[in-house]
Amino acid sequence: MRILLLGHGRMGTLVESLAPEYGATIAGVVDEHSGQNAIAGGDFGDVDVAIDFTLAEAVPNNLPQLAARKINVVIGTTGWQAKEAAMRKIAGDAGIGVLAASNFSLGVNIFQLAVEEASRHFAKHPEFGAWIHESHHAMKKDAPSGTAVTILNGMARVGFQRPVDVTSTRVGSVPGTHTVGFDGPSETIELTHTVRDRAVFARGALSGAKWLIGKKGWFSIRDLLRERSNE
Repeated sequence: MRILLLGHGRMGTLVESLAPEYGATIAGVVDEHSGQNAIAGGDFGDVDVAIDFTLAEAVPNNLPQLAARKINVVIGTTGWQAKEAAMRKIAGDAGIGVLAASNFSLGVNIFQLAVEEASRHFAKHPEFGAWIHESHHAMKKDAPSGTAVTILNGMARVGFQRPVDVTSTRVGSVPGTHTVGFDGPSETIELTHTVRDRAVFARGALSGAKWLIGKKGWFSIRDLLRERSNE
């Protein structure tokens, strides 16, 4: 697996260091110093898939260039979802595969399924309210996190239509903690996912990249999990 790495910050560096464990080599690196058209004009040789851990504003510039070169891409960047409809069309017209997720931890995606199952039951009991709290490192720009928004949308999708209080903390070096709580007149239920090591996101992206090779369409981590559960 030959990977074009977009972004060479903390996450990109982790992907690069872990790539050999997944039978992967880095075909090239594009970062903020490479220029706006570095993907379109770069000589990277054969590329199986790109992994994008850049910034939100870079995704709408990166994806059209990848589409033009017929390169599938794993997008781990968050905060660009307002442009998702346009990006889906570009990817669909080009016939490439895109795996986009707000969080590439396989554990947190299973956690989201558990939250949705709980929400489905609590939705039938109006005396229970709900909240989401997420904590991340001080350098994270978007708040609430993309994962918190995904959790909130999932709760609504399964029928929890009451207001959900969503709060964020940005402090220190916290890799990521998400808590979903349900509170009734005399009891509280909390579900929490805590990341101990940021490498979990890089490992998830690399697993997703291997899974995405040869695929066409727009996918989420749930598609990967669904396929694995049916194996």
